[in-house]
Amino acid sequence: MDSRIEYAETHRNKCAACFRQFNKLEHLVEHMRISYHSVHEPTCGICGKHCRSFESLREHLIGPLPKQECRDIFANRGCRFCLKVLDSPYSRRIHQERCQLSANTGLIGRFANLGIRDNLTIGKGPQVVALACKMVGGGSDGSLDLCARVCIIDERENILFHSYVKPPIPVTNYRYETTGLRPEYLRDAMTMRQVQRKIQDFLCNGEPVWKIRPKSGRARILVGHGLDHDLESLQVEYRSEMIRDTEKYPPLMKTSKLSNSLKYLTQVYLGYEIQTGIQDPYDDCVATMRLYMRMRSQAHKIEEYPLASDPQNKNNFASWRQRELERMSPDQMLAISRSDYYCWCLDSI
Repeated sequence: MDSRIEYAETHRNKCAACFRQFNKLEHLVEHMRISYHSVHEPTCGICGKHCRSFESLREHLIGPLPKQECRDIFANRGCRFCLKVLDSPYSRRIHQERCQLSANTGLIGRFANLGIRDNLTIGKGPQVVALACKMVGGGSDGSLDLCARVCIIDERENILFHSYVKPPIPVTNYRYETTGLRPEYLRDAMTMRQVQRKIQDFLCNGEPVWKIRPKSGRARILVGHGLDHDLESLQVEYRSEMIRDTEKYPPLMKTSKLSNSLKYLTQVYLGYEIQTGIQDPYDDCVATMRLYMRMRSQAHKIEEYPLASDPQNKNNFASWRQRELERMSPDQMLAISRSDYYCWCLDSI
């Protein structure tokens, strides 16, 4: 009798999202208060477990110590790129063939090697663009990153802007093995100031930086990897609400909450290799845009106020509601829990 009561109590104190169990109900409430479980977390299509990142979900399914039942089913019906579970092995094969992409090596891809391509317009054009830079070295030891090449593409992977950039200080290391750049490429290139003004105006799209609105404004969403570094090298200021950085997006980070490289993300989530030999910023743009589109296309439950930071959710797990929360079931607590990061699926709403 006592064992049955203990089992029921433990089951009641089990998190409905990550399945972690607690001895006391107040410990479960505290866990929900700080975990920010939500419908936007990567979720196992077999057992329904919520994971903080896709890396964590991958470990749950095919890692060194996976859940046995989930591993067996995923081995037959799971896509190794998006981690979705399909209805049958045949459906899985068809889906995975579509899910695995390849590098864009066609005519559009070769255009990236042209010296200048400028289709930036104000007032119209795509709402989402991807940006990538390639750096040469400055300073006495060549370790100072200087932007020498920049590329911007739209959602269809068309090049909107590509240019070599003349750094404001002398280049001491062209890093030819990875950039392919020589001094003559930068001799008549656009100055940093010219490039900065063009990109700044294009991104803001007629709106002052301080007036940019995340929704219903004219400013464009900017996609990239390590955009803090790229924008700093270009001396461009942009609102963080309009930036989608694959280096900082929680679902794409490691289980240790450190960033993954773009090379790794492209190989594991898109199924092809980049950044081998001489690197082209166009390839980086395409990879980040594809990652963004894949994350944005996820079908999550629509919530009126999806973020924990929304004023309407600030009291969901307030300490003064402790007794009320302890009377809730784990599923009820999960229903009022909200995400602590902006899910990119919200861009499609």
